[in-house]
Amino acid sequence: MKRPATGTSLARHCSICGIVIFAAGLLVGEASAKTFNVRAFGARGDGRALDTEPLQRALDACSQAGGGVVVLPAGTYLSRPIFLRSRTTLRLDKGATLQATDEPKDFRDPASPGAVLALVNGKGLEDIAITGPGKIDGAGARWWEPVRAAKRAGTPEPQRRPRLVVLTGCKHVRISGITLANSPSFHLVPVECEDVVIKRITVHAPADSPNTDAIDPSACRQVLITRCVLDVGDDNVALKSGHAVPGRTAACEDITVTRCTFLHGHGMSIGSETLGGVRHLRVRHCTFQDTISGLRIKSARGRGGLVEDVTYSDITMKDVKIPLNITAYYPKVPAADTAQPVARDTPRYRHIRISNLSATSTSSAGLIVGLPEQPVEDLRLENVHLSALQGLTVRNAREITFRKVTVQVQRGEPVRLENAEVKQN
Repeated sequence: MKRPATGTSLARHCSICGIVIFAAGLLVGEASAKTFNVRAFGARGDGRALDTEPLQRALDACSQAGGGVVVLPAGTYLSRPIFLRSRTTLRLDKGATLQATDEPKDFRDPASPGAVLALVNGKGLEDIAITGPGKIDGAGARWWEPVRAAKRAGTPEPQRRPRLVVLTGCKHVRISGITLANSPSFHLVPVECEDVVIKRITVHAPADSPNTDAIDPSACRQVLITRCVLDVGDDNVALKSGHAVPGRTAACEDITVTRCTFLHGHGMSIGSETLGGVRHLRVRHCTFQDTISGLRIKSARGRGGLVEDVTYSDITMKDVKIPLNITAYYPKVPAADTAQPVARDTPRYRHIRISNLSATSTSSAGLIVGLPEQPVEDLRLENVHLSALQGLTVRNAREITFRKVTVQVQRGEPVRLENAEVKQN
């Protein structure tokens, strides 16, 4: 079996037991790899000189030498978009910051009019890593205020915003130790990637920064996200599946999120794009505080697909606005609705397990809401304890099981059923 040169763990899915297994194997570590110090390629690291060209020269030289480690020592490296290469680790030492410019024209993609590049880009690569303990900063403040103003006015965004790190069609990816901050929009976006390990990273942006998702695996499989601290202005983690991927049962599959801390943000999300399908998600031993949602599945007619085999366990939430937020409507659940014909893009949620969850809410216990033509199916809550101002709404749902479930509310019914079948064990 081919082994990554950058210390990437390999992930594989056990189809019999439905568990994602990550095996380290005998890998070549950074200590034995060739190193390429960006200072030797002319990088100043003073936060004023533009270091894009020396950074890219170092990355290219590393690739031409067969791979290795590109090192950013302490300093601030101001840069336009850069492009990773296969068999390369980008390492930011303590005190090192890769700092994006905040000039919009710097991020225009010359190959695609109207499109924008990320600060760090990779496409079709293998055996790549970004490691810490340094920081990658997206200089998002200049981008956020026009978006806030557009939202207040009810008008479209004035221009497309870059993301911080986008890796497309890559295999054997490791992101560890790094801090990602202040992206103009999403921070870390693996797209159609396989065997991705994201470990001990910190992602932060102001709580009111628009669309600053922390980690968005999009049409990815064999992903591990572990021991991360995620404090942003939108989804902390969001699995996106906007299209089918040839050769896969589901575009997003075999994903584990474990021992992560979710702070300000919109929680652990699936969607809103689920057209390509999502299956085999495990979320375990995570804590949430002051997020808008806790466990969230969101989609809508026209952008929906099959979401199945999803397990959440050993979860603690404090002052989360909506601990359970599972709906087939996005962005808003209507007060009433009528059934429509089921189509390929109708959201369908089934085989969902939530166990050992304790949550306090600043608003409602939550929502479990399917469509009248396509109810939520086979969802089980076990050892779940919710304390909220208002209760849990279950609508358009069948084969719902509650076992050792308590919902404490200050007003109204603890559980409100609308076209729903709930079995209490």
